[in-house]
Amino acid sequence: MKFTAQQIAGILGGDIEGDPNVEVDKLAKIEEGTPGSITFLANPKYKSHIYSTQASITIVGTDFVTDKEIVPTLIKVENPYEAFSRLLEYYNKVKLHKTGIEQPSYISDSAKYGEDVYVGAFVYIGENVRIGNNVKIFPNTFIGDNVVIGDDVVLFAGVKIYSESVIGNHCIFHSGVVIGGDGFGFSPDTEGVYKKVPQTGNVIVGDYVEIGAGTTIDRATLGSTRIGKGVKLDNQIQIAHNVEIGENTAIAAQTGIAGSAKIGKNCLVGGQVGIAGHISIGDRVKIQAQTGIGRNVNDDEVLQGTPALAYGDFNKAYVHFRNLPKIVDRITQLEKKSNTDG
Repeated sequence: MKFTAQQIAGILGGDIEGDPNVEVDKLAKIEEGTPGSITFLANPKYKSHIYSTQASITIVGTDFVTDKEIVPTLIKVENPYEAFSRLLEYYNKVKLHKTGIEQPSYISDSAKYGEDVYVGAFVYIGENVRIGNNVKIFPNTFIGDNVVIGDDVVLFAGVKIYSESVIGNHCIFHSGVVIGGDGFGFSPDTEGVYKKVPQTGNVIVGDYVEIGAGTTIDRATLGSTRIGKGVKLDNQIQIAHNVEIGENTAIAAQTGIAGSAKIGKNCLVGGQVGIAGHISIGDRVKIQAQTGIGRNVNDDEVLQGTPALAYGDFNKAYVHFRNLPKIVDRITQLEKKSNTDG
């Protein structure tokens, strides 16, 4: 798919300096620009690259002035970085704008779906499913019975959504996401043999949630596992049954959250964090990578360590830990001196 400088300037509201009819069909970093690509210059330290890049179009600031001859046609805008981000968003929308139902695929007769829906090959859509408008379901995706999916949702290849799950509007689920698998519910009998506890609840995902590849969210034992509006989840995260995550919380990769934990709004959780079950974490909490949380956490705390300490306390303690060999040597010398004096 090709775009001219004139078309791109129209999308971004920019001014053209150069050939308005030059065409591009790919995106590139300025130092790697090739003919037919578009790039941008936002950071002054990369200015030298504009004289060597072979990109056909470069987005620059309105105050940019060339010192010598360049190859690209320029599109001048107020904020090149923001403009390029908008262009990326537009490019993705165009790239993902598929409609129609590919074959082979299976859609239950009782399922209902809205306008401008795309269903890729080998998709399975179960009984009584409700799917909104402009939903894109890529190949090899499974949607179980009684699932509800809102408008403008993108489910990339291989997503699995188990029965009774509810998905809001404007969500993006990347490949390998599993929503609504059974929670880790087992109870040992008198002989120590584990018996499965039926997981009869569901998962409810709010609007504007994005979930990274390979992340799993378990259905509740009873009630619902809840992911709030605007939550952003990285790849390979495990969220257990009956967990609740508040609005606009972001969680990095390989974090594990045990059953019935409650995480507040606007929290930031680093990678490889472990959160114990049945605890509450307040709003606006920041948790550093590889931290272990085993207690309730108040609003606005910043935590690090295993078990977690207040961020400032951890840093103070770490200074002493790093100096521990020297401290031990000093104590040993003092003990020797004390024994000698004695």
